[in-house]
Amino acid sequence: MSGQIKRLKRELKFEGKIISFYQDTMEIDGDRTVIWDFIKHKGAAAVVPVTDDGRILMVKQYRNALDRYTLEVPAGALDTEAEPGIVCARRELEEETGYRSDDLEWLITLRTTVAFCNERIEVFVARDLIPSKQHLDEDEFIDLKAYTIEELKKKIFSGEIEDGKTISALLAYDTKYGKGE
Repeated sequence: MSGQIKRLKRELKFEGKIISFYQDTMEIDGDRTVIWDFIKHKGAAAVVPVTDDGRILMVKQYRNALDRYTLEVPAGALDTEAEPGIVCARRELEEETGYRSDDLEWLITLRTTVAFCNERIEVFVARDLIPSKQHLDEDEFIDLKAYTIEELKKKIFSGEIEDGKTISALLAYDTKYGKGE
């Protein structure tokens, strides 16, 4: 296995609100160079909001990249790279669902597309939900509905839920808490 990889140059090609796109010039084993794409993401957090009766609140929203509505756990980008994931998760829970919680517990950390992107999503479980008010961004249109974990697993395995963070979050939640709760 080759092991000598060195970045020679990183060139910013595009900067957006959430991501920055770079082309990296890489030296391999000291004798050849290649160009690799790199997407820098400031990070995100997601939350599995669990109601008192054990159902999970899910958001249905339009996703431009897929040109359709998707069913997902609430999530959003960090305000800054330094923002703690739990702070972002708390904010996104209230913004997207209209509930808040003082009982957030870390569940898993995801790296979504390690081949070309550094996106990191911390996932939390929220319990003891307190009714509040949604604070949707101007470009967000969200429907909220509660499901059992069994209903959600059926939606995953039927292909209705395809979002990677949502699948990972729900299956991690079920693995950790599904049998004992």
